[in-house]
Amino acid sequence: MKSAVFILILLSSVCYSQKKYPEKYFQSPLDIPLVLAGTFGELRSNHFHAGVDIKTQGKEGLKVYAVAGGYVSRIKIQQYGYGKAIYITHPNGYTSVFGHLSKFKKEIESFIQTIQYKKERYETGNIYPKEGQFTIKKGEVIAFSGDTGGSGAPHLHFEIRDTKTEKIINPLFFGLQIPDALAPTIRTLKIYPLSKGARIYQQNTSTTVPFKKIAKRKYTAERVFANGLIGFGINVYDLLNGAQNKNGIYSLEMLVNGKRHYYHDVETFSFSESKFLNLLIDYEYYKKYKRKIQKLFKEEKNKLSIYDNLINDGKVNIQEGLNYVIEIIAKDFQGNQSILKIPIIGQSNNAILKKEKDTTNYKIIANNFQKFTEKNVTIAFPKNTFYADTFIDFKVDAGIAQVHMPIIPLDKSYTLTFNVSKYAALEKEQLYIANLEYPKYPRYVYTKKKDSTFYTTTKTLGTYTLRKDSLSPEIKMLYIVNNQWISKAKTLKLKISDSDSGINNWSATIDGKWALMRYNHKKNILTYNFSDKKLFGSKHIFKIVVSDNVGNTSEHSLTFFRKI
Repeated sequence: MKSAVFILILLSSVCYSQKKYPEKYFQSPLDIPLVLAGTFGELRSNHFHAGVDIKTQGKEGLKVYAVAGGYVSRIKIQQYGYGKAIYITHPNGYTSVFGHLSKFKKEIESFIQTIQYKKERYETGNIYPKEGQFTIKKGEVIAFSGDTGGSGAPHLHFEIRDTKTEKIINPLFFGLQIPDALAPTIRTLKIYPLSKGARIYQQNTSTTVPFKKIAKRKYTAERVFANGLIGFGINVYDLLNGAQNKNGIYSLEMLVNGKRHYYHDVETFSFSESKFLNLLIDYEYYKKYKRKIQKLFKEEKNKLSIYDNLINDGKVNIQEGLNYVIEIIAKDFQGNQSILKIPIIGQSNNAILKKEKDTTNYKIIANNFQKFTEKNVTIAFPKNTFYADTFIDFKVDAGIAQVHMPIIPLDKSYTLTFNVSKYAALEKEQLYIANLEYPKYPRYVYTKKKDSTFYTTTKTLGTYTLRKDSLSPEIKMLYIVNNQWISKAKTLKLKISDSDSGINNWSATIDGKWALMRYNHKKNILTYNFSDKKLFGSKHIFKIVVSDNVGNTSEHSLTFFRKI
């Protein structure tokens, strides 16, 4: 039975890739059975997932292997994002990428650590070793798995890119074997009126349509009475063998009376187009209900390259007196599919319930630069910040600026400016701009300060205000007290926190020399590894300075002893 499943998986992969990619060139990056926590092209917040997330059995420190021979072409360490990441360029035209690592192999770790101590900074930015500096063999241990960066739990983020174009390609095309016999699950169906006279159930507003499961992998919806130009959208997820994660699907297809009308898949994409995910989904629905509806029609400004041979951009023109059968087919990479059938009856009615016209004092002309001021707050939108002309709400009350609701996706950042001329110099030092999407948890947004104005640039509409932070960060040493002998300790740890604007920076020294502190922002713990550098003598002085986002600082020092 297992061999039959394996053959099915292999045949499915070959069928999908049509031998466009080398399927036997790369090996697995881990020596454990591969189970995914995240699939390629999965819909994340404002972007597509650029690789696969491989579970590491809830542990850190698993050996990570080079999937093929090549050389280390790039190394990057950042607090968020991919955390500790390594890029290996291969002679066959592809580059493999490994993220959220705990550490690199010894030679690379030493190389990077030298750079960190030279810069006196944990984050390195992009480091590009010379081509022959770190030559890698297939199957060589290059690093160890971890939980660094924006990871939610220990796992390995793995990508394959075209070296020349840097387009990311679904790693499953290269023979990575992931057992999957489960079809996608469809949760929500929505239908949208796309023209002025269009209607669904006599209304010209988007409608959620009930449906039921009638057989394994098959669904059917209630009859829909509609007329005019309409579009469809579904919320769908996929499960894989051995995991409970609700992952993304591979492709979406729509047939109208048996003829393909819409198709997209996530074989490959570029980082530059990833932002258009916000036009693929029903953005307003997502912001309100935290659930992504994928549209089976293409918006005018959507520049995604994932579509294939759309008819009328996936929009369906329902005519009076005609019947239609819409079939939506959701597939995962292995070809498991679920089908939702929707019977449509073309029915006209003169009693159309018209949608109330959306008008405010602030009309946005997408192709124009526009600037509005209310009281002491100014908003400025560059040309083409919005994808389409629209009306927005803008009001300022008791120092709180309401810039519409965060339900419209933006293509560019706009500028939000507060006039702070009424505040004294000390108050200005402690003020910052905060986003109030969650009023109980104001979120600091990067604030640029001038004498009379504070401003920020953001792609998020919503509620903002000025907040004051007069409290310094807190520092708590862990597992050590002043004048303690810690000869057997491998690390020195402390916890840092800030109750308002948040931690911005830290700097530590041991005996007056800079010490590399690794920050786990999920646990607010800083760690120094005694293996980094040899300490001379038995008595040592540790000192740390921590600052928040408005410049409040805290200092802490202690003496510890270690045997030479």
